[in-house]
Amino acid sequence: MSTFTYFAYGSNMLDERLRHLTRCPSARVLGTGSAAGWRLGFVKRGADGSGKATMLRSARASDRIHGVLFTIDLAERAVLDRVEGPGYERLDDLAVDREEGVHTQASVYVARESAIDPTLVAFDWYRALVIAGAHRHGLPADVIAEIASVPVLPDPNPAREQRLIALEQLAAAGCTGLVDGG
Repeated sequence: MSTFTYFAYGSNMLDERLRHLTRCPSARVLGTGSAAGWRLGFVKRGADGSGKATMLRSARASDRIHGVLFTIDLAERAVLDRVEGPGYERLDDLAVDREEGVHTQASVYVARESAIDPTLVAFDWYRALVIAGAHRHGLPADVIAEIASVPVLPDPNPAREQRLIALEQLAAAGCTGLVDGG
């Protein structure tokens, strides 16, 4: 079966999230990597009105976004496109530097300009997914600390389906205690 390489930098870094039945059960970790000239922001408008992770072009060439590389069955690409939604566009030629010194091209989802709102704040459960994935794959401590410093709000709807799914995924990953009331 044909596969593609995917670079996850947000909640999809957590294996339990990316492999969820509605996403990409075939996903297998290739390793970690980073892309130059990008930075992480939680400014993509989510369907729930909160801020979601996106890659933002940086004016500083020294900026790098860190994430996890996965190989995924090509048959699941359309599902990932749908799950990521119309607020993101897929780029299929992101240059990623792997920790092993290998360079590769990967697919990635970047928020469309029309979906970016710098006033948005992420929900605590969403940021917890990103932190859990970063920890799981051993991203640099300063990167994890930067993610942990992102301001969050508790979800005003504790019964929100996406929140409950996220809490299940965090528990399955052994990452409890990252969300108040979760």
